[in-house]
Amino acid sequence: MTEARISHEQASMFERAVIAGGVVVFPSDTVYGLACAADDAVAFDRLYALKGRVADKPSAIMFFQLDQALAALPDLGPRTQNGVATLLPGPATLLLPNPARRYPLACAGDPSTLGLRVPALPPALQTLETMRVPVLQSSANRAGDPEASVLADVPQEIRDRADVVLDGGELPGEPSTVIDLRRFENAAEWSIVRQGALTADRIRDALG
Repeated sequence: MTEARISHEQASMFERAVIAGGVVVFPSDTVYGLACAADDAVAFDRLYALKGRVADKPSAIMFFQLDQALAALPDLGPRTQNGVATLLPGPATLLLPNPARRYPLACAGDPSTLGLRVPALPPALQTLETMRVPVLQSSANRAGDPEASVLADVPQEIRDRADVVLDGGELPGEPSTVIDLRRFENAAEWSIVRQGALTADRIRDALG
């Protein structure tokens, strides 16, 4: 893999664009993503239109610091909080109980469930950890098409219509593993909804 370093100025551009209602193409620890403000319905509609994604399909909320994620989700029980802190940052999307119905745009048709991401960024991308706001994010590809591991694989139309495009070089290319933790607090149960970069053995080791 080849790395392209994200500068502090580029990270600041990312944050400013999100706050202003823009849509950003950005590199993560897995594949290239599309991001917008977590609570901006107009930006959400733009992001989904760029992907060709149906409105009732959920997305994830991404924080760039674990402590920010845990502070934003105070309703999580202690066992679930510990599970989150064990698995993240990392190449995982966690499905969590959402009794307060936080971030409803990302939850689509099921406001009782929230998808959470905190990426484990390589050194060349760690300036993105200065992001102070969470983003609603999805992979930067047309719905149903392969995810992009290099910026050139992000469809030209998406790159042309995004407000900011960040090149992080070649990424691992395998999407995050989606893990259901909604029954973890009371029953210590978890399941893999989509296998990705994080293996079942590593999850089992982390969660016991």
